[in-house]
Amino acid sequence: MTIKKPKKILLLGSGAIKIAEAAEFDYSGSQALKAFKEEGIKTVLVNPNIATVQTSYLNADKVYLLPINKEFVEKVIEQERPDAIALGFGGQSALTTGVELYKSGVLKKYNIRVIGTSIKAIERALSREKFRQTMLKAKIPIPRSMSAKTEKEAIEAAEKLGFPLMLRVSFNLGGRGSAVVRSLGELKDWLKNAFAQTSIHEILLEEYLEGWKEIEYEVVRDSQDNVAVVACLEKLDPMGVHTGEGTVVTPAQTLDNYEYQRMRTTAIQIARSVGIVGECNVQFALDTKSHAFYAIETNPRMSRSSALASKATGYPLAYVSAKLALGYRLYEIQNSVSKATTAFFEPSLDYIVVKIPRWDFSKFENIRQTISTEMRSIGEVMGIGRSFEEAMQKTIRMLDIGEPGLVNGSIYNSSMPRKELVNALLERRPYWFLYAAKAFKEGYSVEYINKLTHVDPYFLNKIKQIVELYESSKRKNFSNYAELKKYGFSDEELGIRPRKRLLPSIKQIDTLAGEWPAHANYIYTTYNGSEDDIVFDKTKRKLLVLGAGGFRIGVSVEFDWSAVSLVNAARKYFDEVAILNYNPETVSTDWDISEKLYFDEVTPETITAIAKKEGIDKSMR
Repeated sequence: MTIKKPKKILLLGSGAIKIAEAAEFDYSGSQALKAFKEEGIKTVLVNPNIATVQTSYLNADKVYLLPINKEFVEKVIEQERPDAIALGFGGQSALTTGVELYKSGVLKKYNIRVIGTSIKAIERALSREKFRQTMLKAKIPIPRSMSAKTEKEAIEAAEKLGFPLMLRVSFNLGGRGSAVVRSLGELKDWLKNAFAQTSIHEILLEEYLEGWKEIEYEVVRDSQDNVAVVACLEKLDPMGVHTGEGTVVTPAQTLDNYEYQRMRTTAIQIARSVGIVGECNVQFALDTKSHAFYAIETNPRMSRSSALASKATGYPLAYVSAKLALGYRLYEIQNSVSKATTAFFEPSLDYIVVKIPRWDFSKFENIRQTISTEMRSIGEVMGIGRSFEEAMQKTIRMLDIGEPGLVNGSIYNSSMPRKELVNALLERRPYWFLYAAKAFKEGYSVEYINKLTHVDPYFLNKIKQIVELYESSKRKNFSNYAELKKYGFSDEELGIRPRKRLLPSIKQIDTLAGEWPAHANYIYTTYNGSEDDIVFDKTKRKLLVLGAGGFRIGVSVEFDWSAVSLVNAARKYFDEVAILNYNPETVSTDWDISEKLYFDEVTPETITAIAKKEGIDKSMR
């Protein structure tokens, strides 16, 4: 296909790292710059974050370390005269700035076209009222809701709809200003905060779907209306918890085919109705008792969820989205992981991924230690396994909060009063699954924990089974060691030093579920396998670079920059450089950064296993 490529593209970053705008936009921006440069297009980046990979000299042709706002970006436009601007790779900051540039006439004045999803489509997605009207016109089911632009309108809408209500905010970052309100008094308390968080002074009041399941689909669409659904993410936490605050699993574990296909079809319909060109995520609320579902919202850009979906499936969403923004069709873009399919091929997974956010509430005084509609997590980690249990246990250890897994940690072994344990689950404190494991140890039922948390019984039963397996194995001195490893138990969690350690199998992520030959260098370890997917050349001189893991206060994107910089430098001195890391937001966990990407735990047990498989210890002699 012949496309009219821009000669110079201005790309807006997300600026400083903040809650809801973190390293995922360094990942997406870096991928976009790579995709544009492949086409011979000059790139200009505006991003003041000096800690990021994308602001390194290797990426954009020019970097302006300036604030992401209309005033400064207009000056860059005047200086550089780009003929196109990319808004979908820098989070909400980039989108809001792009809309302001459009409405003020700056883009028209300098004859700059927005590539990818248009400004009109962005407004249809991010204005709660315009999204509502778009869904009604397309006859897509949505909850009963009313928008408001003043406090008086909001109160009148609430009285018509009735309580409880979900308060949502237009053009919003990380759910700021949102809340579940159960009375007129609570609504009045929240309204000033809600209106302060929207750039267009608009909120939405929506019936609160308490206890409903939240499902998210990642969708890509090209300018010729070809559409693919890349991933379906199931949140263990119910509606009322921000997606960025929720524990997530993919592929979805509890949907039947009827539910999955209906929402998948509707997700495609929403992408078309809004007018997405590139990538979006679509969120649904699902009532598992009746099969009823509602469309909740769509994000017309790369996000933390899309970074997660990209790393979970091996489908390079940001790269593909950048190519689609230039005008390519899905079937014209090669899948850079499998090397055997195009971007029009929906990934197949033969493994399970779990994502858990990380909070740093302990570093603050007098803070409400619960999770809800506003995003407060400062990072997230992702574990891969051949079973839910294995992936879940891995991911808990990746959090680096001192817990060796679901059991045998500080919470599990504590003498916590029963009332406090119940309140921890009822209030949904961070890492609620650790309290659930403690509750099962104390004899609570799945039905009771479900009543407290609204977490699907399927997942609660999985947690309970891990507890029961551990307790019964402990009485037998862990004689079933090999079986325990398959359930994701670490030697630390078991509290033992085995005479002979088992070596895990090394498996590929190739987007093909291993059905076709693929040349993927994206790999992970598992004890649920009998053979390795790759052949190790132990004659090579090798280096394994250890990543920083999940972000926390004091460890952020600067260590991703240093890991990537080290890989680039080390290639001069080693035959093969690999990275071990488990942060889905980062550039270092892109599969084209190093010869091999191990997406796995950074622990002595895992490092030792990889070193033995690779022969790294011998290669350095």
